[in-house]
Amino acid sequence: MCGLTGEIRFDGGRPDLAAVERMTDRLAARGPDGRGLWSQGAVAFGHRRLKIIDLSERGAQPMTDAESGLTVAFNGCVYNYRELRQELEGLGHRFFSTSDTEVLLRAYRQWGTACVERLFGMFAFAVAELDTGRLVLGRDRLGIKPLYLARRADRLRFASSLPALLAGGGVDTSIDPAALHQYLTLHGTVAAPRTVLTGVRKLPPATVRVVQPDGGQHDECYWQPSYSRRPEHAGMDAADWSDAVLDALRTAVRRRTVADVPVGVLLSGGLDSSLIVALLAEAGQDDQATFSVGFEAERGEQGDEFMYSDLVAREFATDHHQIMVPSDRVRGALDRAVAAMSEPMVSHDVVAFHLLSEQVSKHVTVVQSGQGADEIFAGYRWHPDLAAVSREREPETFAKVFFDRSHAELARILQPELLADHDASSELVRAHMAPAGAETALDAAIRLDTHVLMVDDPVKRVDNMTMDWGLEARVPFLDHELVELAAACPPQLKLAQGGKGVLKDAARKLLPHEVIDRPKGYFPVPAIRRMAPPVLARIQQALAAPEARSRGIFREAYLAELLAAPDTHRTARGANALWQVALLEMWLQSHGIG
Repeated sequence: MCGLTGEIRFDGGRPDLAAVERMTDRLAARGPDGRGLWSQGAVAFGHRRLKIIDLSERGAQPMTDAESGLTVAFNGCVYNYRELRQELEGLGHRFFSTSDTEVLLRAYRQWGTACVERLFGMFAFAVAELDTGRLVLGRDRLGIKPLYLARRADRLRFASSLPALLAGGGVDTSIDPAALHQYLTLHGTVAAPRTVLTGVRKLPPATVRVVQPDGGQHDECYWQPSYSRRPEHAGMDAADWSDAVLDALRTAVRRRTVADVPVGVLLSGGLDSSLIVALLAEAGQDDQATFSVGFEAERGEQGDEFMYSDLVAREFATDHHQIMVPSDRVRGALDRAVAAMSEPMVSHDVVAFHLLSEQVSKHVTVVQSGQGADEIFAGYRWHPDLAAVSREREPETFAKVFFDRSHAELARILQPELLADHDASSELVRAHMAPAGAETALDAAIRLDTHVLMVDDPVKRVDNMTMDWGLEARVPFLDHELVELAAACPPQLKLAQGGKGVLKDAARKLLPHEVIDRPKGYFPVPAIRRMAPPVLARIQQALAAPEARSRGIFREAYLAELLAAPDTHRTARGANALWQVALLEMWLQSHGIG
């Protein structure tokens, strides 16, 4: 896993190599083990390397195949690279390294843009075709690896993080009203292709974009599973589904052990991460390194789940590391976590992930994590509400159970010039729920959550926080074959047992019942949720800063109302309203956006 940057010019000029260097250097944390730059004609690439597969310099990037006139910059991991390499060797290709990057390069030479359909993994890449002058950008099916874009009439720049694009300069940093609407409505999520900045966009997941030398471009979405029942699953009962899910997860976990360095596990003590530990133990992985983080209680609110993570660590005899964070460390950790964000993120556990990643990176370079299971197996509290409505009523019901605020409420919060002239969040939901391919309202909601909202909340959160410490996080629940299977699974099996029923049944073959049947845990950071004095002081400082006042995103009366009772005002989903507002301002200030 690494970081990539680049620029293509459309005006006949040469790329701004100084800007590409600045962008590349801004990604140093993502790739502390190597730095590379390449330029030819109208295109330039930069790369920062984190050595995980082929630790030699033969795996360095950007990587060029002079014979075919192809150069690639790649971020991520192709888990089936050994199998693909064997296939490509059978087709006459010869390799100079043992890296997955070279496999991607040869696969592109053999199959062109269709190569993405053969890749099992998480990835974002840029390929320069020197003969045609085309630039090809690609992103993995679930958007696990990011790719940000800043386009003007004369050029396109791209990078693995938004702050890297800012380092290049020349970015329109005005606030996008539609994106701001999503941020304040969808619990901090701004869906691709938007970001909160007008001048920065994201390549959507499962997308290949071909950019022509004159700036023309076209996109191809190469994957979208059907959220309906399939003929090949006819006759399967609950036990059959449980077995199928466990087999698919077993394969997904095994795939993510591919590395030339040790692989650990982020163990929260919940069902999902505990299953990963159990499957690795089943496969014979001894002395697993597992890691858990907890926070000091605040006003009676518990901040750790060590009881469960310790239970799992003892059950499977892992090399367990328990990290407890006192409340007085949260303020400093908060600023560092905000600086690591490519986009503002409001979930409390973003700070937890950042602190955890700092400690984990001292022991291992790769970890597996349990993100994604709640989305694909209907584990959230609002899923039963959606299962009870018709396809026609699903957008309205989704808004009731998921939105933080209504469009009308935003008029009271935002300055008029930043209020979108339409309900941008409801429009997004309707657009993604309407297409065919989802059999029920719950199917449509899970499709929206998995392919749109999850990408720009928990998935992005894990990537940003781990990579800020040069730590690669792999997410087996987002193996695309497992996602396809879960999409086809009957909704009633997913909703059973309070959610994730089919996964719980699979887990009973491996885990203690205390872990499976425990109340669903969330991961609050009590010092943030309850506005502990150090956190509140930092928020007050951010909102009183000259930049915040000159920017004037929020109405003064609304800010005064929140600050008068900082632990009282909650959104419809129960989030602290002051935290959401302040986090956006802190992020803008952290990245020098005036």
